[in-house]
Amino acid sequence: MILPTCGTKFYRYRKDWKKLYEENFTAEEREKILNNLHTAIEAAHLDIKKTWGAQIEDRGSQITFSALGQQAPLDQKKVWDPDFEKRKKIVEPLKETLSEFSIGMGGTTSIDIVKPGIDKAYGIRKLNEILEIKIPEMLFIGDALFEGGNDYPARNTGADCIQVRDPDETKRIIETIIACLTSKN
Repeated sequence: MILPTCGTKFYRYRKDWKKLYEENFTAEEREKILNNLHTAIEAAHLDIKKTWGAQIEDRGSQITFSALGQQAPLDQKKVWDPDFEKRKKIVEPLKETLSEFSIGMGGTTSIDIVKPGIDKAYGIRKLNEILEIKIPEMLFIGDALFEGGNDYPARNTGADCIQVRDPDETKRIIETIIACLTSKN
């Protein structure tokens, strides 16, 4: 199963992928988010010299701003906003103009906007509800477990959480867990 876009969607695989839920924006919500996001980006006066792919992606249930673009190389992303100060210039005004939505910083260059209460904790609770897995038996791995990060809500669920730096570290942790589980059987 996968819970993409901050837990706003849930897909389960049994012979094929089946969508169990999707918390999409209405047309009015989408328009308000995009208008306010564009205004906040302009007001931030960020000095972005190059982008790789689209900066704003509408994922139906999540709108994501990726400062350097969706396809930016990881080495470029890592050095662009290591202290989160650049993104805070966008997030702070959005917290006022889009107060009815959840806004979080994810990864190294992105800002995610979702419906309120639809976040990583929501996804964990849905796993508990649908699959009947006890939350204390779950393990959450994320790169933005800090306050204000898009993974932060997972910390308050009772699931164990592991902070990672990047996708490669996530992969190594998952491989290690699988190897340990396999060796026990």
